[in-house]
Amino acid sequence: MNKNTSYTKALHLEPNDARYLANLCGQLNEHLRQIEQRLAVTIHNRGNHFTIAGQQADVDASAGLITQLYREARNGIELTPQSIHLNLQQAGIDELAQSSEDNPLTVNTPTEPATDNSVEPFTLIHTKKLTIKPRGKNQQGYVRSVLNHDINFGIGPAGTGKTYLAVACAVQALLNEEVQRILLVRPAVEAGEKLGFLPGDLAQKIDPYLRPLYDALYDMLGDEAVTKLIERNVIEIAPLAYMRGRTLNDSYIILDESQNTTKEQMKMFLTRIGFGSTAVITGDATQIDLPRGTQSGLTHVIKVLEGIEGISFTYFESKDVVRHPLVARIVDAYEAQENHEQSIKDQARGSQNS
Repeated sequence: MNKNTSYTKALHLEPNDARYLANLCGQLNEHLRQIEQRLAVTIHNRGNHFTIAGQQADVDASAGLITQLYREARNGIELTPQSIHLNLQQAGIDELAQSSEDNPLTVNTPTEPATDNSVEPFTLIHTKKLTIKPRGKNQQGYVRSVLNHDINFGIGPAGTGKTYLAVACAVQALLNEEVQRILLVRPAVEAGEKLGFLPGDLAQKIDPYLRPLYDALYDMLGDEAVTKLIERNVIEIAPLAYMRGRTLNDSYIILDESQNTTKEQMKMFLTRIGFGSTAVITGDATQIDLPRGTQSGLTHVIKVLEGIEGISFTYFESKDVVRHPLVARIVDAYEAQENHEQSIKDQARGSQNS
């Protein structure tokens, strides 16, 4: 908390609803404490009356965030420490401060209550067990692209929600009867792992690497429903090799970890897509585990298909990471080191050519 306060702001949030306020504040006010720690402010509240103290930019940013979160609570979004963290990651201080000035839910005196009842303008994804709200411009843009294009690429660091959001869109489409089945696919190449030494057939060997896809489905549909849908082949989770020779109509197809496809595999996958189908391809071009000298199908397809009508590309950044706050810093640190090493290599080549 910041003891050297120089500015105070009051908020009056409407409607005054105990359920929304409990969701906003969190258990034992843990969400408010999280905002205090990140933005160096103090927050006090009694019911729907909030007082924020600190430096003006931090106070305005906190007010904007609290207002934004209250709107989400009103729209049925369950707030968690993770979602608070991601809101702080996604929106800069200036954006949050602007939100507090422009938003009719936020006022400077409790004698002027607001009565805004507008609906959350962001895209929401509805599944059986969860309503999922994409966070920030990149996730929002990604989901809008997926909903409006037949072929979509989500490219960026791990932990940015690329695959989770793609699975959510697939589940929503299945529940809305827009597709007849979901296929979740990964290439059989992982960091340093030799699949040949593992017991079982190819499907059994790669099953542990498909676990994140299962986990996402369980979150959205529940264990029992997922098991039944897999038994009926409505949901299929398989290695990329199983796609060869197939034509996939009325399907939602997700290729995860696509940076570990070869050029030939990527072309094979993209040409499997049939009528009434949507494909989402996710990957991180900085985490390629292919043998040395083998070009990634993901880096190649960006050069070949970017700019073609009907195909969308969304690029995520470290600020989109939804995991522990340190993960974004780790991603930035590795990227800076890789850029430094590449710069040294470029300088060395220049010296040799001169």
